[in-house]
Amino acid sequence: MATSTTPEKREFQAEVSQVLDIVINSLYTDKEIFIRELVSNASDALEKLRHTQLTENEIHQPELPLQISLSANEEEGTLTISDHGLGMTREELHENIGTIAHSGSKAFLKSLEESARKDSALIGQFGVGFYSAFMVADEVAVHSRSWRPDAESLVWTSDGKSGYEIAESAEELPRGCRIVLKLREDCKDFAKIDEVRRVLENYSSFVPFPVMIGEERVNKIEAIWRKKKSEISDEEYTEFYKFSAKAYDEPRYRMHFSAEMPIEINALLFVPRDNTELWGMGQMEPGVSLYCRNVLIDDKPAGLLPEWLRFLRGVIDSADIPLNISRESMQDSSLVRKLNRVVTKRFLKFLDGEAKDDADKFGEFYAKFGRFLKEGVVVDYDHREGLSKLLRFESSLTDPGVLTGFADYLTRAKDGQDKIYYLTGTDRAAVEAGPYLEALRSRGLEVIYFLENIDEYLLQHLREFDGKELVSAASADLELDSDDSIVLEGEPLAESEMEALCEYLKSELGEQVEKVAPGSRLVSSPAAVLAADDGMSAQMRNMMRAMNPEGELPPQKVQLELNPRHALIHALAEARASHPDLAKLVAGQLLDNALLSAGMLEDRVDLIQRGFELMEKALKKSSE
Repeated sequence: MATSTTPEKREFQAEVSQVLDIVINSLYTDKEIFIRELVSNASDALEKLRHTQLTENEIHQPELPLQISLSANEEEGTLTISDHGLGMTREELHENIGTIAHSGSKAFLKSLEESARKDSALIGQFGVGFYSAFMVADEVAVHSRSWRPDAESLVWTSDGKSGYEIAESAEELPRGCRIVLKLREDCKDFAKIDEVRRVLENYSSFVPFPVMIGEERVNKIEAIWRKKKSEISDEEYTEFYKFSAKAYDEPRYRMHFSAEMPIEINALLFVPRDNTELWGMGQMEPGVSLYCRNVLIDDKPAGLLPEWLRFLRGVIDSADIPLNISRESMQDSSLVRKLNRVVTKRFLKFLDGEAKDDADKFGEFYAKFGRFLKEGVVVDYDHREGLSKLLRFESSLTDPGVLTGFADYLTRAKDGQDKIYYLTGTDRAAVEAGPYLEALRSRGLEVIYFLENIDEYLLQHLREFDGKELVSAASADLELDSDDSIVLEGEPLAESEMEALCEYLKSELGEQVEKVAPGSRLVSSPAAVLAADDGMSAQMRNMMRAMNPEGELPPQKVQLELNPRHALIHALAEARASHPDLAKLVAGQLLDNALLSAGMLEDRVDLIQRGFELMEKALKKSSE
């Protein structure tokens, strides 16, 4: 390289050589990252110049545009990255890319030594990303002229091994830096301009200064997440959503916020119009990208948000995240975990506000994405409380199709009510046709209807809300206070007769029931089945069967509860002695009807055949 004076040669300090060896040979998993690093450094230099212009009266060549330019030469195998930023003096070239003082090399190596591992999450904390150029280049030349009016035009060159030299340039350089990389044979693809454009579009689309290839600007979409909300129109938000999510619809919700504590965050998140998982297209891929000061870190970062928030689209930008954090160390980063907690909590608060401001709109969202929230309740203990506030369901006091929430339920609860009552089922009609509502309705107690298969898993993890225990109205352990205002028809069967009937039914039904006993929950129904303590509910059995159609489920365990006031129970108590054959048929039909009503009858053949026999006997008896 021609220069006007004898080059000044220097050896790299030992620590810098170590850093170069780590960066080149073992730190980066994707070589293309070097373009991101050098463009990011150029952007920083331009930003610093912009601030310098506010305090300094004289800036060399103030008319030069604040932009970054890239060019490639396939024949020579070179890639050039230029900026009109601060530039560097001779001493700054020594300090910034030749020695320990400003590169942070010594601190970087100390951190590696203390952690006993080559942790790529550390590199971004020490500003040594420039050295990534040596992953792909046999030689790197930095042509630089400082912003100071009397500065020299200089060239810093190195092969990344033996040291470096600084010489005066044979040409008068413009302000800023021009980095020329002489690419290695196995990295010549980076001398192809289409490949360079691809990398830029992937990592540097939102750099705050124009990134140019010839006369073409590569980064055409603005990083609006770092702007004030008042400066952005709805149309700009929608355009950005379509670009970042590669979508054609308009977002259902958007959340744009900034925070400085406990970590610096600029986030712009969108809820899509539709949930494609409902279309049978498989599980949605996470769609929130992680940026550091407008530079892409990862478009699908592991651990950035909980799995149940995979439907979100958009950007999270944090200047506190190391620029060079690797995908492998993402989930182990305490800063990423902190981002996860802060953004998730903020989004749940956002949804809670939206639900209060426009219940109908939130209801439409919930119809599409409610399953994600339920999934969160099951798997995410840290956010279970916030998620439970967003759950919606029908209840015995709402009209069909009208949803309510736990908070609204409690506003309607009776004075002193310390429990929240619910029932599970396949649909509302089936739940309301069953016997389990009777006792609660007669006492004016509201019952929540959980009608999706996932609700069984949900209720295994959600045991209370606002200090109130969730209790199934079909639970064998349900306890209800007596209420003198409830008018019950018929006299209860005598205690001794009831005891004898229960023993008879247990004997006739055998292993089909674990227990037969009278109860107080039934008003108009003769009997009900209750899942035993170690048994599965109907919904859980249906879900297990759907997940493993060929598998064999454990035997069904139920208790049979009788209504001692019901006429059928009185008649059965008499028939067991006077018409034993008929009583045996009624006993089986009583259990199967109760199982059917509970959605727990798995084989209807006996029910149908027995029904025909009962009809035949009834008709014969009527003709006698």
